[in-house]
Amino acid sequence: MDLGADEFEESLPLLQELVQEADFVGLDIEFTGLRSNLSGPQQISLFDLPSEWYLKTRQSVQQFTICQIGLSVFSAIEGEANKYIAHSCNFFLFPTTFGILDSEFSFQASSVQFLNQYGFNYNKFLKNGIPYMNEEQEKKIRHDILTGNWRVRSSPHKDQIKAVIDKVTRWLDLAKEGDWMTLPGIAGFQAFEVQLVLRQALPDIWTVLKDEGVVVKKVSKQHRWYLQNTSCDRESCWKEKILLSARGFSVFFQMLVKAQKPLVGHNMMMDLLHLHEKFFRPLPESYNQFKQNIHSLFPVLIDTKNVTKDIWKEMNFPRVSNLSEVYEVLNSDLNPTKNSGPEIVHASRCEKYVKTKCPHEAAYDAFLCGSVLLKVAHLILQKIHGIDPVPESSFPQYLDVLAPYVNQVNLIRAGVPKINFSGLDYPSIRPPILILSIKRWPGVSEQQVYHKFQNLCKFDVRRLTRSQFLLLTNKFKDARNILKEYRGHPTLCISLYRYWRHSPDVNCMLQVCGIVTAWALLAFIFGRSGP
Repeated sequence: MDLGADEFEESLPLLQELVQEADFVGLDIEFTGLRSNLSGPQQISLFDLPSEWYLKTRQSVQQFTICQIGLSVFSAIEGEANKYIAHSCNFFLFPTTFGILDSEFSFQASSVQFLNQYGFNYNKFLKNGIPYMNEEQEKKIRHDILTGNWRVRSSPHKDQIKAVIDKVTRWLDLAKEGDWMTLPGIAGFQAFEVQLVLRQALPDIWTVLKDEGVVVKKVSKQHRWYLQNTSCDRESCWKEKILLSARGFSVFFQMLVKAQKPLVGHNMMMDLLHLHEKFFRPLPESYNQFKQNIHSLFPVLIDTKNVTKDIWKEMNFPRVSNLSEVYEVLNSDLNPTKNSGPEIVHASRCEKYVKTKCPHEAAYDAFLCGSVLLKVAHLILQKIHGIDPVPESSFPQYLDVLAPYVNQVNLIRAGVPKINFSGLDYPSIRPPILILSIKRWPGVSEQQVYHKFQNLCKFDVRRLTRSQFLLLTNKFKDARNILKEYRGHPTLCISLYRYWRHSPDVNCMLQVCGIVTAWALLAFIFGRSGP
């Protein structure tokens, strides 16, 4: 099911009901870009602590936006043993442009090409995207609408509104009280916007939103006053409807938060950053505050990348590089629990993926996330019990065996492999840092060092001193290989980095301490030899 602004509001009650009855929700998000053009010290690297990684990535999240969210809502079918139904839905989003809200965001060329390759519908995103806003934006626009300080500020909207006012004004000159006209082709919260402007500009008209468009009726001032102050169409109630419509997908986001269902993704760290920024509040500068906020919004997070990475080698499964390949392996004969695992069916109106694979379409990837979760959980459960099939498997049982992975979200290119949203982050299990000392290569740069070793293995490089560089990789075998390859090299000396031995700060401190100690000793000696 693909939803834009035109279809979203009428689907909201059904979506709310589905989420409330769900066992868990699969999530995937597509963006207009992933990484801003950071360079030098701002570039993401394996040296980064989680807090450093967060501050750098925060800039990218503020620069790009969401173009599509995919949700797949999984529910156990009552009376059917270990059988689940999945309702999968794509939401095309576009930032709210209303009054003071006129967001700026960037496109990354590689991301656009990537989505084009997989048939992304940019027309639906740009022309019929569901509006959204975060709590801070909502607070501002609520104040403006309810206090009457609202204004049209974007030029395209001003031109459209001006044309509508001119059209209605010309009609009013000839119309009689009780006459009416229709403004076709205006829908969604833009219809509320047009009505708000017309009602403010023209005191002798009334407006009603109908299926065919905005209906404008000429009325007396007395009748106008009556209409404004009676029934559910009085101005205060009507303005709340405008705000509700302008909030768009943010309304559903709050429903999702309130439901407190387990949220499942694959490599979902960027998803969580964007959910916070776009629908909750602007990302805080504090990394710990970000973790606390996400944990309060979604108390149970499961990252299938983290789970599958942990069990993959143990099961002797072939190496995989993406979510689709993980799903294929778990559905193949390589999975010993293939025939006894959970059965998953698609809901009616969501049958697009029964026979069609749509990689990198958000709802399809969200469905894969949920399916992988169930199949991996069943695999772990069978391994614990040592029997196959496991009798009377249920989602609470699956959640129990997945407990070690709950709130552990995979982190790409950082000093630690994952973030713990319900406590302290785990210490790094990366290979040791290496130190490269260079002789007879004046003026060498980090980039030159990187290119020197890239054919052997890929390292992140950070300058330590003028002739020393730190090297870090995420593969232990690469660290071992380069130590072996460059043992005894005449100009490039590589060894394990030891903080107390190699740190310039420590060396400087020791030198200062040595000088102070020497002066103290001299003062003591000459002081004793005096008269």
